[in-house]
Amino acid sequence: MKRLFDVLASFFGLLVASPVLLPVMFLVWRQDRHSPFYVAPRVGLDGVPFKMMKLRSMVINADKSGVDSTGANDRRITPVGHFIRRYKLDELTQLWNVLKGDMSLVGPRPNVQRETDLYTPVERRLLTVKPGITDFSSIVFSDEGDILRDQPDPDIAYNQLIRPGKSLLGLFYIEHRNLLLDIQLCWLTVVAILSRETALTRVQGVLQKLGADPSLLELAARQRPLTPRPPPGGTKVVTSRDGNPFA
Repeated sequence: MKRLFDVLASFFGLLVASPVLLPVMFLVWRQDRHSPFYVAPRVGLDGVPFKMMKLRSMVINADKSGVDSTGANDRRITPVGHFIRRYKLDELTQLWNVLKGDMSLVGPRPNVQRETDLYTPVERRLLTVKPGITDFSSIVFSDEGDILRDQPDPDIAYNQLIRPGKSLLGLFYIEHRNLLLDIQLCWLTVVAILSRETALTRVQGVLQKLGADPSLLELAARQRPLTPRPPPGGTKVVTSRDGNPFA
């Protein structure tokens, strides 16, 4: 049933989004005469790599900088790219990956190999389901670019500030996933583009009905500043992505 929902929704989603995507694709191509797409290597179900299709929001060869996490003021983002990221248009092209079967509409967001290599044994459960275009964390951390803005090392900041909560929400989704929840999260993702505050309030309501503990509800509220925390299954805050990440 989930696969049928994914296929039908992604097919019609691409049809409905095409009047917006096609002009934006042209604008991306027009600014530097390069492909409007960025094929992003990601880790999928059971740790198998796949190629995720994204509408390109950065300059050519931006990935060769070695920086995986992106702040809102990252100089690699193009003028058109800021618009793309503001309205999450780069996520819409991932509907193609859903059609292909690499991804689901809803599931833990796929990560790069350098990040999944850091997963604790607890976090590796995130790789037991197909990655998705959206989930709880996509809404709760929809301001990821702002969180990482002006951080001296965006990748370390991501691991300290975002990864712990993102993984907890992903694991919670896996424990409670069903078709109704998927439909709710797809709708709330749209709501988040229009009103983040409304979406966060409703996410808290969904989590509460599913029996989430108070700490997860507090995280979903996003009313307190994020502070460095260990990832689920870890005991120390990540300080490096090379060698011992907790050194």
